Amino acid sequence: MTITPEAPTLDTPVDVRFTKAGTPLAVRYNRQIWAVAAEPLRWFTRDSWWETRRNVPVGVGNVVDIEHWRVQVRLGSNSPLRTFELRRDPLSEQWLLEAITDG
Repeated sequence: MTITPEAPTLDTPVDVRFTKAGTPLAVRYNRQIWAVAAEPLRWFTRDSWWETRRNVPVGVGNVVDIEHWRVQVRLGSNSPLRTFELRRDPLSEQWLLEAITDG
């Protein structure tokens, strides 16, 4: 991660706007709208639910899949690209900004 004064601490809450197809369109971070400027990359990791969610009631839903997106964003058409890594934990609607890198 690039160390800059505006670099967030890991797990900073952000708002993400999606297209109708379900891909990220823009990210609201630090009171600014960052437009997605390249094809985003999506993947999933697994949570150790037996360690973190011991009391999950039966039928709650998916408690193991952690959704991730890597998006290249910019503030304007002439702004440099930055890469945001986003994460949404199981059973949560809140997106978290995990990392910011240049380019």
